[in-house]
Amino acid sequence: QVQLVESGGGLVQAGDSLRLSCAASSGTFSGRALGWFRQAPGKEREFVAAINWSGGNTDYTESVKGRFTISRDNAKGTVYLEMNSLKPEDTAVYYCAASYRGWISDLPREYNAWGQGTQVTVSS
Repeated sequence: QVQLVESGGGLVQAGDSLRLSCAASSGTFSGRALGWFRQAPGKEREFVAAINWSGGNTDYTESVKGRFTISRDNAKGTVYLEMNSLKPEDTAVYYCAASYRGWISDLPREYNAWGQGTQVTVSS
């Protein structure tokens, strides 16, 4: 079973940028779609972005389109989330996840490996 470790979170001001990384500490996510989800206090976990097994297809939730970019480096076993023009409403714990499928999905139930999460806090 692949184990995922996120990094790159932190406290920033509105308008700043952050890049989150997620690496497979054991196992591999080769051939699997990868996703980023987030959970704000008192809210359910929500889909942010996903990328298919090859990196050739991506999807984003509407609120981050044009600001966030998901990418993957299969040789390094790492997936990234580049976040620009951050807003206070982006504040959440961000989780990376590996799907058991190769194609993208915005459904948490189609992901069977999750990282521990990294906190992103955006101050106004």
